[in-house]
Amino acid sequence: MNKYKSPYEAYPFLSDDGDDYRCDFEILTDRMASETGLLASLILEEELRNDLITVAELIYHLNASLRTFYSVKIEEEEFLLRKVGELEEKNRDRFTRFVLPVGSSRASLAHMLRADGKALVRLLYRQAEKEKLDRKLIDLANLLSGYFFMLALELNRLDGKEELDFISRNYK
Repeated sequence: MNKYKSPYEAYPFLSDDGDDYRCDFEILTDRMASETGLLASLILEEELRNDLITVAELIYHLNASLRTFYSVKIEEEEFLLRKVGELEEKNRDRFTRFVLPVGSSRASLAHMLRADGKALVRLLYRQAEKEKLDRKLIDLANLLSGYFFMLALELNRLDGKEELDFISRNYK
């Protein structure tokens, strides 16, 4: 059976086979880069805004990695790892417990990016069942999720919002 392909296809790989997750990965990284740009537009703190622009660019370099090759440079990986460490240090007392993904609008958007990062990791694991992947892809996607979590805590701190504890009924 011939598969229909729209003449108005918004992206050339949208009609790829359903069990090929490369296009899904590219769409999600595109979304994350766009959301990162939105978050950067809400950031008044120059260093944080510049960091987010760098992260958006890093996400776009990650975008084609499944279809082509891993083009993120070691310096970019180190930059992200360093930023996670800096944010962790500033917010050491704020992440000792499970917290609700709430607070300021900026922090809430960072939490959405954190969740997108986890979805990205999940897509990578699913694709890894089909083909050998560079482990750096999975590590970087996990690091992105961690970065956005730490950034959410930092934005709540800067915006004077307290973290709200979440007490799970399922996990004790």
